[in-house]
Amino acid sequence: MPCGGMEDKMDFKINSNVTWVGKIDWELRTFHGEDLSTHRGSSYNSYLVQDEKVALIDTVWEPFADEFINNLKKEIDLSKIDYIIANHGEIDHSGALPALMKEIPDTPIYCTQNGIKSLKGQYHQDWNFVPVRTGDKLNLGKKEIIFIEAPMLHWPDTMFSYLTGDNILFSNDAFGQHYASELMYNDLVNQAELYQEAIKYYANILAPFSKLVGKKINEVLSLNLPIDIICPSHGVIWRKDPIQIVEKYQEWADDYQENQITIIYDTMWNGTRRMAEAIACGIKEVNEDITIKLFNSARSDTNDIITEAFKSKAILVGSPTVNRVVLHSIAGLLGALRGLGFKNKKAAAFGTYGWSGESVKIITEELERAGFEIIDQGIKTLWNPDEDSKQKCEEFGKRIGEILKA
Repeated sequence: MPCGGMEDKMDFKINSNVTWVGKIDWELRTFHGEDLSTHRGSSYNSYLVQDEKVALIDTVWEPFADEFINNLKKEIDLSKIDYIIANHGEIDHSGALPALMKEIPDTPIYCTQNGIKSLKGQYHQDWNFVPVRTGDKLNLGKKEIIFIEAPMLHWPDTMFSYLTGDNILFSNDAFGQHYASELMYNDLVNQAELYQEAIKYYANILAPFSKLVGKKINEVLSLNLPIDIICPSHGVIWRKDPIQIVEKYQEWADDYQENQITIIYDTMWNGTRRMAEAIACGIKEVNEDITIKLFNSARSDTNDIITEAFKSKAILVGSPTVNRVVLHSIAGLLGALRGLGFKNKKAAAFGTYGWSGESVKIITEELERAGFEIIDQGIKTLWNPDEDSKQKCEEFGKRIGEILKA
């Protein structure tokens, strides 16, 4: 499906009867509005399955709908598409449906019952919906598509589609990454970049549903379906040892942590920064093996910080007290952490103050609400920390470091 520029040189054929017909979005820098950073762009993966019958699996985001339709027409006469499969109704997957349905209005759309609600709620159209449940099959001729409901991975309507014969799992948002690459496949791209984007995707999108992720993976594996390729809806396709990402998801879903502590702070006049650095020195003095990462939350990407927090045994969060509250970058981060619901992680607070000094108490309470185990009631320093205060911060760090040895 040539469509100009670099994409003319790309291999869109996954195999003899499955073709990638999506869109690579090289320019994307934020997703879910402005909520999620996408430093390496993304892709909206749509797949055309051609057997005796033809099925289109998902579409692309609405801004690329016309381009998608035009390119799809170069691949196939649209009237020959027998079925549309909507694995998930979110508009980055379904955004081209209104334009497509104007071309082939009676084509049945296979999705979950919640998928029908989602698509009707977003597009206000009464298309030819066909609800499916786990185990339902769609016969394409020589092969079948088996549907597997996957609620809350990451919306209530999500499902997987499995193509027999070719042993391909179309996993929608699961196992994806926001990662634009002309190379298309996991064995061709930079592995460090791939896994950086995969764990960031998991930590910021799927982590709240980790218990469901673990159960769903076990359910899929219990079906004993051979999986040779995993085709997600964002990022590259897993064709070499595709189960490697499934195993990573099992690991990440199981209260994941590495031997790391992340120190997060915001600061007005560098006092809280000096506290963070002194605390880090104290930790390292007694716990040489632990990885320590420091982030100024006002100057660092929130989603990158969240990813490091997800990897950590513990986090320390610091802010000065300003107008009886904390600085807004810390307040926003604490709110995000509460929503993500990380498990099996420890935490404590620190901060400077001038007169009222509520920040440590506020941060501690918010961390507790977010499910962190509070391992110290925290430390606060009046004004700019002097040498005595820095020494106290180091001692605080040593206490934390000893706790994290266990």
